Amino acid sequence: MILTAVLLPAPEGGFTALNPETGSTSQGDTVEEALANLREATELFVEEFPLLVSGQPLVTTFELAAHA
Repeated sequence: MILTAVLLPAPEGGFTALNPETGSTSQGDTVEEALANLREATELFVEEFPLLVSGQPLVTTFELAAHA
């Protein structure tokens, strides 16, 4: 099963990781650690709440105008 991971730099350092399909989140000091922790959290979630994935996610970006 291929799922999505969104990693954001955490204000205190390291990264916060989010899986939008399940809503599970985790963190880590490095990208690799954050992904490993997110994988573990998501596996535990899916064991309790089976997930039916319908198609591949589409991930994109969008821009907001900067305000002075």
